Amino acid sequence: MKLASIVVLGLFAIGIAGFHAPGLSAQEDFTVLFDGSDLDAFNPIGDANWEIVDGVVQADSGSGFLVTKESYSDFHLTLDFWVDEPANSGIFVRCADPTSVNDRNSYEVNIYDTRADQTYRTGGIVHFAAPSSVVMTGGRWNSYDIRVEGSRILVTLNGLHMVDIEDTQFADGPIALQYGLGVVKFRNVRVREL
Repeated sequence: MKLASIVVLGLFAIGIAGFHAPGLSAQEDFTVLFDGSDLDAFNPIGDANWEIVDGVVQADSGSGFLVTKESYSDFHLTLDFWVDEPANSGIFVRCADPTSVNDRNSYEVNIYDTRADQTYRTGGIVHFAAPSSVVMTGGRWNSYDIRVEGSRILVTLNGLHMVDIEDTQFADGPIALQYGLGVVKFRNVRVREL
């Protein structure tokens, strides 16, 4: 009887040790790229006037990018962004040239509600995929959840699935946050390698 109790207690302990609250282990796996205090994970390129104000990195003039110092192939990226209505911004992933980021050498997950050609507006991937829904993001905080794994790219905006494509043009590279026009702010930028 004593042996059975020890076995049961042992199995119970193993079960407790292996239990994680939902989402906890996934959260622990993320690397914080920007937590509101510094831009140490990035190299700025261009002349955008990036500054940190109240835990948010923002720009409202010039043109440029914050490019991660690290390269990523398969990853899960989450972040929050705030833009005004005319803002032009984007999240560039698998950037082939970290010194000259553009929509022809990277996948650009767009942030541009008022883009003249609405095909690749906010939520779409420029030159690759139109968003499945029209979401107006100006004047409020929004969240992007971007998964890039092998040839598959999934984009979720504010909980809505916007893009799910297969493409092999770009295999790896840094991630870049863009400032192009208007007022653009980012916070809670995190990445998890897959």
